[in-house]
Amino acid sequence: MNVAVIIAGGSGQRMGQDIPKQFINVYDKPVLIYTLESFQRNDLIDAIEVVCIDGWHNVLWAYAKQFNITKVKWVISGGNSAQESIRNGVYNLKDVCSADDNIIIHDGIRPLVDDEVLEDVIAKCNEFGNGVTSLPYNEQIFVIDDEASTTKYIPRETLRRVSTPQAYKFDKLVWAYEKAFAEEIGIYGSSYTNTMMVELGERLYFAKGSDKNIKLTTKDDLEIFKGYLTAEKDKWLK
Repeated sequence: MNVAVIIAGGSGQRMGQDIPKQFINVYDKPVLIYTLESFQRNDLIDAIEVVCIDGWHNVLWAYAKQFNITKVKWVISGGNSAQESIRNGVYNLKDVCSADDNIIIHDGIRPLVDDEVLEDVIAKCNEFGNGVTSLPYNEQIFVIDDEASTTKYIPRETLRRVSTPQAYKFDKLVWAYEKAFAEEIGIYGSSYTNTMMVELGERLYFAKGSDKNIKLTTKDDLEIFKGYLTAEKDKWLK
């Protein structure tokens, strides 16, 4: 079974709006619904769990009904951090999932998930036990010496950008979150499942990524998202 865990527990303060950014309407549809539609239409996804900000559960259920997102089976509360929210989502599935099920973790504010990206993440998880969306890094990266200068860079050929979706076997996720929170490993700051896994000594396996898979953090990101929605592909491009 392939279960998507969509993380939508944040308040989105950096967006500067009166409602959580995952519920902002773009062309009369909430951002979160665009995300859920990507998983709803993919035949590999059997069920969806949404880790949702408190106070918005009923709103989400209403939107799921309105937009026919029938795969949503559970809506639960998030925590005080991304890691707490993901942990809540994983633990909520203990009576549902078996050890070998694939859990696909994804940010609710990444609404442009291509089928080939999602399917490759699942394929890598089936082959290696996990799969993380990744892309080459196309900019030069320098290490800060002080606030104004540097003398060291990291060759970009040695770097990969990793985001969501990312998939893991259920038994490994349960083990990882129990150990991480018991021993306080990889759960603070900007930590996420992928960074936590590496801190726990696990090897990650790269899956396909897409530059369209943007995270909507600022108002400028919303404008880019709207551009993707309205853009027409040139037929001559391969």
